Amino acid sequence: MRLIVKFYFGIEHEVSFINAQGAYADWTNTNFADLEGIVAKLPLYPTDYPQLRIGDAGIKHKRWYVEGFERFDMNGKVIDCLPKGIEIRTTIHDSIKGAVAELTESFRMLRNASRAAEFTPAAISFNPYRTRFVPEPPLNIYEKRQRSRSPEVQTADIPMLTQGPDISLSSPQLTTAQIIDAGQKLTYYSPYLVPFSFSSPFYGGRLWEGLSVRTFHRTGVRPAAMVFIDDPDRMIDSSPSLTQKARIPAEIGRIEFKAFDICSNLQHYARLATLLKGLILDRHLTGRAVVPDAQMHQRSAQFGFDDSHIFKTADRILAAVAEVLSQPEQKQCLEVLKQELVTRRTPAHAMIEAFEKSNTIEESLLRSAAADA
Repeated sequence: MRLIVKFYFGIEHEVSFINAQGAYADWTNTNFADLEGIVAKLPLYPTDYPQLRIGDAGIKHKRWYVEGFERFDMNGKVIDCLPKGIEIRTTIHDSIKGAVAELTESFRMLRNASRAAEFTPAAISFNPYRTRFVPEPPLNIYEKRQRSRSPEVQTADIPMLTQGPDISLSSPQLTTAQIIDAGQKLTYYSPYLVPFSFSSPFYGGRLWEGLSVRTFHRTGVRPAAMVFIDDPDRMIDSSPSLTQKARIPAEIGRIEFKAFDICSNLQHYARLATLLKGLILDRHLTGRAVVPDAQMHQRSAQFGFDDSHIFKTADRILAAVAEVLSQPEQKQCLEVLKQELVTRRTPAHAMIEAFEKSNTIEESLLRSAAADA
């Protein structure tokens, strides 16, 4: 008899914006106060805590918060935050459906608040115009010292160019060893999972030669998956990190997949979370890795399912997952992913087609958002 594992789910979703002038909003034309003014209009739910982490800077005090590059003075006090967008995070749910429903409602509220401030939400996984982020003024001594704390802090300039979701799963039935093994498994199979989400086909203000600039530049130097544990003896020293010490009790045992591109269709997160759950439950696929294969991710980013190896391995993953997930809702999610695989189509293809019709990146983003509304 197969053990029934009870999972809990959470989603973090980063939102970028088109400003009142019709331009993509980033730190070059938008300041922290512009986006914090939107967050200020949104409610605070006291019962969310201690599920959600507020953080040392105090910026993450709601389900919505301004995501960006925090600047510190020599005494460690936050003095600014260069914004890239607003992140939405859900509370912990005992079903994928519940997490997606909360995310959908939170996005609706954010969309209304942002439009009142003349910002229109958009979904793209890599800044379509900027190819580098260089902090100005340069980092001071305190900030440089802080960047030595972990591999992720050392590469904190990369997230300023990227937008992406974190899909988290946890189960009290999994041991620390099983949680780490799940993280290694998701890390290994990440290049074959991520094309289902690709949504960053622009680079430097023009069409890129592939489907996911984010994956090409990010995954390898940044983690594909991360697990949060509370056992210092089980921590793995790697770059990028696979294991991280849980910062709050609610993080203990969390398996977080970080390599997907952002999804303009929020319902697509239900399919991706179902895929991750099934892959964790599968007992036949044997691949494991502590750090992501950067070259395989770049190959995937450029060619997606048109690459025969990527296609065949993704097909094998779907087949394995289908063996362990039998509920009608789960099967429906997998059928949608199977259709995307068979047609070799990713969300980036629709963005490219919209761009070819409008010849402007901003218009293609607005069209994609409208199609998924």
